[in-house]
Amino acid sequence: MNALMDVLNLPLFTFYGAAYPTTLAEALAFVTGALCVWLVARQHLANWGIGIANCLLFILIFTDSGLYADAALQLVFIALGVYGWWNWVKGAGAAAVALPVSRTGRREWIGLAVAGAAGLAAITTLLAVATDSTVPFWDALTTVLSLLATYGQCRKRVESWYLWIAADIVYVPLYAYKGLYLTAILYVGFMALCVAGLLAWRRDLRVRPVEAAA
Repeated sequence: MNALMDVLNLPLFTFYGAAYPTTLAEALAFVTGALCVWLVARQHLANWGIGIANCLLFILIFTDSGLYADAALQLVFIALGVYGWWNWVKGAGAAAVALPVSRTGRREWIGLAVAGAAGLAAITTLLAVATDSTVPFWDALTTVLSLLATYGQCRKRVESWYLWIAADIVYVPLYAYKGLYLTAILYVGFMALCVAGLLAWRRDLRVRPVEAAA
């Protein structure tokens, strides 16, 4: 196990002489993360397995960088990944071939807003009091946005893409600040893939009522 950790932490290169070199783990996270979002945008079931592998890599990366909320978040992502995988396979019921894309309802939005506000306050306080995090609020904010987005992704809510884009806007400067330059670049790519996923899911949402009527 230690030998594997040593290999994953092997420095590959640095950005302009940065103090924090890019490791093999970060490079692998870059590849698996981009592939996962690309597969989600195409509603491909394999995204869940790739996503779980990506989470395992980021646990190592974030723990080493002091982003404890993001590291713990990966464990939740793994659990949600298993749920999302099952939910996509199960579909909308016996008559459905696959879970259809849908919109987030008003009550669902209210529930998400309340849970998000409570989670943000709790995680920010926990990080500020119990850890040496230098960015407790921003770490907590990205954690909450990512959890809400993942929930929507599991349910194939089209609005989940807006939440991912909002999270990525914060992630990019946060990871650059922490010296995770390759990860910051990855999240710029994530934003582009999220826009593509949003357009694809919105297009699917428009097409489905026509197919049902036919």
